[in-house]
Amino acid sequence: MPRTYLIEGISGSGKTSVATALEARGFHVIHGDRVLAFQGAPETGAPLPPDRRSTDPAFINAHHIWDVARVKTIIADRTRPVTFFCGASRNRQHFAHLFDAIFVLEADWPTIEARLAARHDEWGSDPAERALVAELHASRVDLPANAIAIDATRPLDIVVDDILASCR
Repeated sequence: MPRTYLIEGISGSGKTSVATALEARGFHVIHGDRVLAFQGAPETGAPLPPDRRSTDPAFINAHHIWDVARVKTIIADRTRPVTFFCGASRNRQHFAHLFDAIFVLEADWPTIEARLAARHDEWGSDPAERALVAELHASRVDLPANAIAIDATRPLDIVVDDILASCR
C-alpha cells in the first residue's frame, strides 16, 4: 500500500537538503515550498489578491500555504510506493490527517542561524526574516503537534536514514 509522509521544520532545519537526499536515493519527493506554496488565507485556502499581499516577513510566514487540492491529488495517486512532501505551510490542518506520519526536523538555534547566514537570496537570508525565524524557533508555534522529532544537527545521511527507519 502506498505511503505518504510530511517532513516539516522551521527555515534552516534542513527540509530542502533532506528532500534532495531522498530524491538521490530514488524516492518520489514533493518540494512543497517550491511547487505547492503561495500567499493565501490559511482558513479558506484562497489566494490573496496582489493588493493584499505583503513583503513583511511575519505576514509572508502567516500566509504561506499549500494548495490543498493539489496535495490531495498527489496523495491519491497510488502509483508510487512512497511519497515524501517536504516543506512547511500554515494550512497544514486541512491535510495533515492524510499522511501516514509527519516528521519535524529539529536543530538548536546556533545551527539554524549558521545555516540561514550561509543563504543568499532565499528565505532567511534577510536579517528581518532571520529575526522572525529566531522567534519561531523559540516559540515552536508553527511546528506540527504529534510529529516524530528528527535530530537534524547530525550528518545528512544519518538524518535521512533515521527518517527512513521510522517509515518502516
